[in-house]
Amino acid sequence: MRQQFKKTIMDLAGHDEQIVLLFGDVSVYLFKEFKEQAPDRFYNLGICENTMVSVAAGLSSQGFLPYVHSITPFITERCLEQIKLDICYNRFPCTIISCGATFDYAYDGASHHCHNDLAILRLLPGMEVIQPGSRKELDLLLRTRHGSGSPAYFRLSDYPHELDLPVAFGRGTVVLDTGSQATVVTAGPILGNIVEACSDLPVNIIYFTTLKPFDAELIARYSHTRFIVIHDAFGLHEAVTSCGVTASYHGLPDTFLDCYGRVGDIRQRLALDPAGIRNAVTAFAGEL
Repeated sequence: MRQQFKKTIMDLAGHDEQIVLLFGDVSVYLFKEFKEQAPDRFYNLGICENTMVSVAAGLSSQGFLPYVHSITPFITERCLEQIKLDICYNRFPCTIISCGATFDYAYDGASHHCHNDLAILRLLPGMEVIQPGSRKELDLLLRTRHGSGSPAYFRLSDYPHELDLPVAFGRGTVVLDTGSQATVVTAGPILGNIVEACSDLPVNIIYFTTLKPFDAELIARYSHTRFIVIHDAFGLHEAVTSCGVTASYHGLPDTFLDCYGRVGDIRQRLALDPAGIRNAVTAFAGEL
């Protein structure tokens, strides 16, 4: 997705000189072309994420449109106070774009894992929270939100799904409707595993790329069914249950992951691979 981030921002910045990019010493070489073309709009602040967010807020106060980029836990959990007070309190249109969703950096251990970014940022007043699952979705949603005037958070992954779905900001998407009394709810790249696991099962699948503002109308359409949220993070389950429904959750345990490996290894360990998801959904549907 980072390649798409670069491609989309390069295009937008070619038409909007208010765009400035701030980096926490991550993806800097990827944007070498932007730095050469617009050196006065490119800032690599190094491993100083809290400062980077505050600088972005200052630039925004002067009419610029900052895009702030670093690894997920460092630019969200570590910077929560700056995001809350410097960006959201002032309603500055800063866009935070992370990389390394959940276990993308599984091989670097718990310091690089991030479970809670979506959950904590959706609690901040005025913050839009967006989790695209594919490069196409990222491109569409970045373009949709550019110049919106609102602070926004985009959670990127290096392991996108390959599905082609009609998505829109603030709206959910029906991926599969079988008329079942069981509805699987998900968001982001894990959708690929869910479709593989459930495409021949008698369940509905609904998918969200925006966790805030959340599409309560789509949840209401399926409120006569029982929900199971399958997600490799926290935040979606909370968004669903905020709509006045109850939902089971199959995703992350309440523990630190103390092993290393690749994303596929971690998902298998947590039963978030297609086989594990299929077992969870089959058991859930069998309880109805």
